[in-house]
Amino acid sequence: MRVGIVVHGPKIVDSGYAKKIINLVGNKYSFKAKLGGTIGRVAVIDNNLTDIIDISEKLLPSEALKRLEKECDILLLLNYGKSKITGHTFGKIVVEKSKVKKPIIQIERPGEKDGSIIIWNYNKKADELIDYLKKHLNLNIEKCISDGLSLWEKNGKVYRKIHGVEKGEPIIVNGVVIGRALDNEVILIEDKGKLKIIGGELKEEGLNRLGKIDLKTAVIKTGKLRRDAFIVENFAKEEYGKVKIINHAGEDALKYKDCMAVITIGDDTTEIVGDILSRFGVRIVGIVDGDKDGLLEYSNITRGSVVYKILNIRDDDAGKLINLDKEKYYFNELLKKIENILKNKNVKFKKIVL
Repeated sequence: MRVGIVVHGPKIVDSGYAKKIINLVGNKYSFKAKLGGTIGRVAVIDNNLTDIIDISEKLLPSEALKRLEKECDILLLLNYGKSKITGHTFGKIVVEKSKVKKPIIQIERPGEKDGSIIIWNYNKKADELIDYLKKHLNLNIEKCISDGLSLWEKNGKVYRKIHGVEKGEPIIVNGVVIGRALDNEVILIEDKGKLKIIGGELKEEGLNRLGKIDLKTAVIKTGKLRRDAFIVENFAKEEYGKVKIINHAGEDALKYKDCMAVITIGDDTTEIVGDILSRFGVRIVGIVDGDKDGLLEYSNITRGSVVYKILNIRDDDAGKLINLDKEKYYFNELLKKIENILKNKNVKFKKIVL
């Protein structure tokens, strides 16, 4: 029997449970493991697990399940949600979206008192593996407590309830921070492609960056993207090389690990991209205005990076002024170019060298 394992998110990796469960499976069965999610990919790198968890593709968990279904008999979905309800909701949405027909065993929050095993698409072929995992992980088999995607339509509008959100948490849609929860019950509303909210407040900058969306298929997260500390202290690897601009939430940051520097537009983009690329000695040139939502509990940045705090306009507007007229630069040449652009457009800023 061959087992396909999908690992989702950084917490299951940082906690050590991804490695523990994969080793358990590997002691008895052949397996193939894939990861879903960008921050989880960084956690795999940090924990030296790239030899057993495939991070070569950027896949949603549902896509990873579907991919592994073709070559495996039973699938495992490893997740460590911030709460039981968010974990169960995640599982139901992912399994339904994947349209996988083979048995899926979800291991949810294995290090917590409310940790559980959920069986999807059960058949008797899964019994042996279920009993094996239940015994060694000391988890109970439970029914899913979530209805999954809480979605309905009324008067031409689409409504979607966010499960497990806590007051004060940032709300992230398709990788972009679009607002903050003001209550423990938040409902997003799509009205002709535009977002509205009940129980929260929206950020104009985030909405502009997000553009039109389909609320039925959007990926929604709340809270911090990574809650565990992993301190990296890297120095810049080179003074001359490729430069790219990232003006979104940075989920594709690993694509730029071979750059000399990356220009990041926005506080959260700078934090996320800076943390990811610090593993590779890539310097950041951040354009920020101080409205950081704090998506990471701890963050790193390559020594020698520079942040320009914009004082008289929004960072998004300042970012639109930045352009690159060639692919490669010397780092100091790049800084001079950016400073000249901002000064010529009467943009006031404070330069911070990190």
